[in-house]
Amino acid sequence: MNERIHAHLTRTDGYKYDISFDELPGVKIVSDEPVPAGKSEGVTAAMMLSGAVGHCLCSSLLFCLDKSRVKAKDLSADVELAMERNEKGKWRVKEIKVNLKPIVDDIDSKKLDRCKELFEDFCIVSSSVREGIKIDVNVERQ
Repeated sequence: MNERIHAHLTRTDGYKYDISFDELPGVKIVSDEPVPAGKSEGVTAAMMLSGAVGHCLCSSLLFCLDKSRVKAKDLSADVELAMERNEKGKWRVKEIKVNLKPIVDDIDSKKLDRCKELFEDFCIVSSSVREGIKIDVNVERQ
């Protein structure tokens, strides 16, 4: 696993950006803000956050199951990110609810129960968000 990830955002139109990563050449994500600021032609930052939390938790649970020699038949998740205005009237993420839906054989239910106790500690994204993440911002005039 890389200790650093390098994302590059290139503005294409209005609030719409192509996001690429050094670690995945040729892959790009399109992001945009919803109407009226943007054109709703891509995922928003909040959508990416909800997807990142859900993906990380799914991957952590699947890893635990694999290590426990449980063959998951399937694993899906629903993530609901709720936003509200703070005391200054600015939108903020209030909470993220994640519902994981693993499908395993009945014989593996005890191993699934054990993984339920362990897997969250291994999710990099959700654990970091819970603790708060230091963000340094620099504005460099071009």
